[in-house]
Amino acid sequence: MHFTGTIWRPPYELNSALLQVAAGCTHHNCKFCSLYKDLPFKFRLSPMSEVEEDLQELSAYHSCAKRVFLTGANPFALSVDKLIEIAQKVHQYLPKVKSIGCFSRVTDITTKTLEQLKELRQLGYDGIIIGTETGDDDTLRFMRKGYQALDIVEQLNRLDEAQIAYHISYLNGLVGSGNSQNSALNTAKIYNKIHPVSISIVALTIFPESDLFTEIRNGTFTETGELEKLQEQKTLIEHLTILTTVYANTISNTAPLVGKLPQDKEKMIKHLQYAIDNIDEAELKRYRKNIRHL
Repeated sequence: MHFTGTIWRPPYELNSALLQVAAGCTHHNCKFCSLYKDLPFKFRLSPMSEVEEDLQELSAYHSCAKRVFLTGANPFALSVDKLIEIAQKVHQYLPKVKSIGCFSRVTDITTKTLEQLKELRQLGYDGIIIGTETGDDDTLRFMRKGYQALDIVEQLNRLDEAQIAYHISYLNGLVGSGNSQNSALNTAKIYNKIHPVSISIVALTIFPESDLFTEIRNGTFTETGELEKLQEQKTLIEHLTILTTVYANTISNTAPLVGKLPQDKEKMIKHLQYAIDNIDEAELKRYRKNIRHL
């Protein structure tokens, strides 16, 4: 199999067949990100000859796969023609596959018409993972995400219309110290206008390879405290009114939880409040400092 650098996939893609069609990120400009710093290039499209070789290998060792996950930061940025070609090859070599997933930026959806999105859905593209990170415009701008909060609503509503299911991620603590409550409220307003299958909450962990680490050293960004992150997460969940599943159970989360909204809202809020009331800030900071890799 042709894999380049560290391969990232969501926990719920555990049983999916992994297929590299691209490596790196087309944007590669977010201040907080260090996920693809091990690559010698910004973005690379895999030759179809490599993709087909990998599909041949998967057909021998993973022939019963029902879902394929395309690796890379945002394979949905590929042209519609290229995504169609990949899907056709997937179904040729893995006829039992029912769906194809991948990471996507909000801006990757913008370049595709509604008719094209519907065509991609017919070919199996579903369960797309989108790193929204926040719904707070000031934070999106400072972190160089390349879109505004209303773009999240507009583009993900288009996925809804095309019947493409999607998962989103929220980066807890991204706004910086002292601003978390306002950011959580702004984000809840945006998320309440979309329909994600799930929201993955990841607590910001800053590594030296990121531009944000330099911002901290220069004094232009102050990292959110650990208890403030938990309060931010609590506020977000309190104000969400949509039907979705919340995952906050990665190594980055200091008070791990999983729950469905709205039925588990009170349970999750109580869990977070207990952590806020009973865990020491210094202890949580020690934990964060000892995280070497996500």
